[in-house]
Amino acid sequence: MATIYLYRHGETEENKQHILQGCMPGHLSEEGKTQIAASIENLKTLCFDRILCSDIQRCKDTALIINKVLELPITYTPLLRERDWGSATGMIVDGVKKIRIPDDAETVAAMKMRAQQFLDDVRSNYPSETVLVISHGLFCRCIQAVFHHVEIADIVPMKNTETRKLEL
Repeated sequence: MATIYLYRHGETEENKQHILQGCMPGHLSEEGKTQIAASIENLKTLCFDRILCSDIQRCKDTALIINKVLELPITYTPLLRERDWGSATGMIVDGVKKIRIPDDAETVAAMKMRAQQFLDDVRSNYPSETVLVISHGLFCRCIQAVFHHVEIADIVPMKNTETRKLEL
């Protein structure tokens, strides 16, 4: 049985400004780097076989910091990207005011299909491994929603550098 630990990247400058990043690269803040460094102590207590990581820069930067200590093989994959917000990318969202999701944004159905494909790939390619999965807040919730057969809104948002374990 494969085990994955979902890990949300460190805080970015864009997170602090409440910018809807989507597939923007993002820039780790100093706080984000501190969060990652603090989380490594916890990660060291687990035995990972590899890292699977979003190919978006903020996740890649997070993985590189972690991997200075863990020294694991890393595979970057677009399957773990954050939702593509289309023309809403770069908008400021304060968590209070609802935005209209533009027609060119990735649909929830498409995200769920991508999450299912990711889970299927892990089951097929790493059936007995323990994998650290570095991704994004909303997409980590999407993976959990697909796994638990619930809606994304039913999954509590993850804080930066938080981990959640799923046994596939």
